[in-house]
Amino acid sequence: MTNVAIGDGIDPRKSSGRPNLDRGFNPMTMIIFFGILAAGFLFVTYSIYVDVQATGAKVTTYLPYILLLVALLIALGFEFVNGFHDTANAVATVIYTHSLPAEFAVMWSGLFNFLGVIASSGAVAFGIVSLLPVELILQVGSGAGFAMVFALLIAAIVWNLGTWYFGLPASSSHTLIGSIIGVGIANALMRGRDGTSGVDWSKATEIGYALLLSPLFGFVCAALLLLLLKMIVRNPALYAAPEGNKAPPLWIRGLLIATCTGVSFAHGSNDGQKGMGLIMLILIGTVPTAYALNRALPVSQVAQFQAASTAASEVIAAKGDGYNILGNPRPAVTAYVAERKINEGTYPSLAVLVKSIGDDVLKYGSLDKVPADAVGNTRNDMYLAAEAIRFLMKDKENDLSAAEVKVLSTYKGTLDSATKFIPTWVKIAVAIALGLGTMIGWKRIVVTVGEKIGKTHLTYAQGASAELVAAATIGAADVFGLPVSTTHVLSSGVAGTMAANGSGLQLKTIRNLAMAWVLTLPAAILLSGSLYVLFYRLF
Repeated sequence: MTNVAIGDGIDPRKSSGRPNLDRGFNPMTMIIFFGILAAGFLFVTYSIYVDVQATGAKVTTYLPYILLLVALLIALGFEFVNGFHDTANAVATVIYTHSLPAEFAVMWSGLFNFLGVIASSGAVAFGIVSLLPVELILQVGSGAGFAMVFALLIAAIVWNLGTWYFGLPASSSHTLIGSIIGVGIANALMRGRDGTSGVDWSKATEIGYALLLSPLFGFVCAALLLLLLKMIVRNPALYAAPEGNKAPPLWIRGLLIATCTGVSFAHGSNDGQKGMGLIMLILIGTVPTAYALNRALPVSQVAQFQAASTAASEVIAAKGDGYNILGNPRPAVTAYVAERKINEGTYPSLAVLVKSIGDDVLKYGSLDKVPADAVGNTRNDMYLAAEAIRFLMKDKENDLSAAEVKVLSTYKGTLDSATKFIPTWVKIAVAIALGLGTMIGWKRIVVTVGEKIGKTHLTYAQGASAELVAAATIGAADVFGLPVSTTHVLSSGVAGTMAANGSGLQLKTIRNLAMAWVLTLPAAILLSGSLYVLFYRLF
């Protein structure tokens, strides 16, 4: 396949330093690649076997495990595509400044993507999950739950592959968020509700701002950083384009490799989490006895959990004075989480649910002793209560005092530690998929970033400025649990340095990048919503 031109490219007469991107095939590389892939598959299978055995559950049918395997392959496939789709963000600058050979650069980037995933906190993973419709999360093991997971992952993979084919650095974050919104809207419409009620729009807006502002931030900050460097560092070598295939001076080369490493690590720690939360939903739906609750929590935390539960129940019950609850409290709490509208049953129902959770944990003694037939319900109650409390604390109309917010926040933290966890083997599996993905198919988008954004060859200072800003932006987003687009931050950073340097921009490329940026959300929403309806009928 040939690259589809999205810009005129750099004039070869002005770019004698174009790197060699067409080296021959190395059979040993593919042997190592497939060897790691096979080892990863065996590791995942063995890890699931060990986790299930530890629960003492008896396997009566293999159907859930077949569904689990298929769903895991699709989820890890998304991370693999994410890897080769976003590789250019880290390696384009070191390749086009001849700081590293192309083949070594992608392997180096793959290694630090791997390490970034392993070191990730999980905050972004569960931020993504919180966008999904609550009724589907509570019934993730149902046909509708599997339809949701398959639809949003396949939609994201299809759009990522399409933009990769055309060499467009589109955003995997945009794609996945759009896919989730599409499923939420379709699910709400199919249940006879307003389509806007199927999405947590407050969280979607928060993430939307991060996705919207990150490329603008990348453009402005990279431009300013380049201008600042010109004022402080007067060495002309830093602002020159490479001479032929000559490597840059050692100190410049070290700087560029360091920034490439930082972006690779930050990309792994942020983008690697996007599939983790979905993998956890898959595991909870198919093997709840092993993954619905964090069985690794120590027994010593039970008394602490009970105390936090009692305190939170009292705070919530006080808000519901004068109202009575009859029957099951869960429907009222579920309705509040789905619609974010408080009614007379919200507070008393939530207070009863919170107290019930505390009593159950105290009765069982620890999470690893919760009976197999009660694990799913206990986990759903905890998730439901945590989400309801999250919305209560965000709603300014509730007039909660600082002390009450502290009590509720402490209790929510105990619930999250019990339900929002990621086993080490899941991190390793995602790290392998993302790391290996960086080594495949990288050339298309590397050429776009390296040759088709500016009208002149990328200089050392431009590459370093764009990479430094990208690494810092992604790292900050990771701390706050927000998914940002590595692609948009880096490519806009390169454009910013070109503008600040007076190099000129290739408007055809910028136009196509902007078009992909604008179309990604609606395209992903339409695609995933349609797939959800199709899979829902099939399942």
